[in-house]
Amino acid sequence: MRVRPGAPNTGIWFVRTDQSPPISIAADVENVSKRSRRTSLRNGTVAIETVEHCLSACAGLHVDNLQIELNASELPGLDGSCLPFVDQLRSAGICDQDALQEHYVVQDVVRVVEGDCELVALPPFDPKSETLEVAYDLDYGPTGPIGRQMYRVVVTPESFEANIAPARTFVLEREAAELRAAGLGSHLGYQDILVFGENGSIENSLRFPDECVRHKILDLLGDMALFGRPIVGRIYARKSGHSLNHALVRALREQYEVRKREEFLHQRPVIDIHQVQRILPHRYPFLMIDRIIEIEGSRRVVGLKNVTINEAFFQGHYPGDPIMPGVLIIEALAQIGGVLLSQELEHKGKVAVLLSLDKVKFRRAVRPGDQLILEAEAVRVRSSTGHVKGRARVGGDLVAEAEIKFILTDAETH
Repeated sequence: MRVRPGAPNTGIWFVRTDQSPPISIAADVENVSKRSRRTSLRNGTVAIETVEHCLSACAGLHVDNLQIELNASELPGLDGSCLPFVDQLRSAGICDQDALQEHYVVQDVVRVVEGDCELVALPPFDPKSETLEVAYDLDYGPTGPIGRQMYRVVVTPESFEANIAPARTFVLEREAAELRAAGLGSHLGYQDILVFGENGSIENSLRFPDECVRHKILDLLGDMALFGRPIVGRIYARKSGHSLNHALVRALREQYEVRKREEFLHQRPVIDIHQVQRILPHRYPFLMIDRIIEIEGSRRVVGLKNVTINEAFFQGHYPGDPIMPGVLIIEALAQIGGVLLSQELEHKGKVAVLLSLDKVKFRRAVRPGDQLILEAEAVRVRSSTGHVKGRARVGGDLVAEAEIKFILTDAETH
């Protein structure tokens, strides 16, 4: 595994260098693949397993914008904690970049539940706070080697490194036997992994009396990193695991996106229709963008398309029941992708021509009166090609999504 610095506002990406060509997977909750007892990310058929400890180290140290390369499907397990990752990041050196890091401050209570397990995100006590506070209640019952453990921490690089990062993953003795019977972990001994028998840890010493609950916080912080930006607020956890952690991240992401959409409706355009027409060659009746309302460099762009009954396509699609054709929603996403690619200086004066579509999905109908919020996020951009992920929403609902590839050609050839 090798970690390289990334450009500002690019986030954390894992790169499978053993693939030809290398496959990149963003540390994003939308790329989570369902797994038991760990967090896995997937891009198509290529996956990266057990990313939570590495991401926890990044989150705890407030490090982002990384390219993490590896030549296998799973990150190193090391000693079961994330302290080795912390040590390596520290020794490599952590640098400030010439860009502001955007935090997300929890505004409303968000709660997710799974049986008797729950996670609750709450706003910070201090509206000026820039930290995340976590309180975890781990309950293995009144008897047994683990029992009930509770721990609270305000996450700073110093508190994380001293109190959370050294905590190792753990299993009960019967769980270890089940894993070995399934052919997993047969090479590991009691010195390699923290195993609890009836009388406590077997042939191993605890780093903290409450090491188990601290490791649960470690896992939670790694999963919360899949939000894509630091979260400010308070989190209360009771017996949560990876699947519930992912559910909370998705719920917080939805809260964030709803708030952003509300802000979009009242803010001035970043690029108005006259500037859009200088970027795109499309004209009536095929220009599907009314304005651009947000740009994050060459990484992400958001635009609006107001859908009215005056659209020419409603005359035939369908009389008496007007529905915007799905292919035109995808066309709108392709156009917003073209705007995104135009932000690269080397692409000025070029036109993004549609090359291929993948993972196209339609979620609900778009009708007159709806306002399409179009978002494009860069996946991979080169001098002559571009690959973006597009999403179209109406209100809080995802209506369509697609991955779109372009070839970039000189404008005068069109």
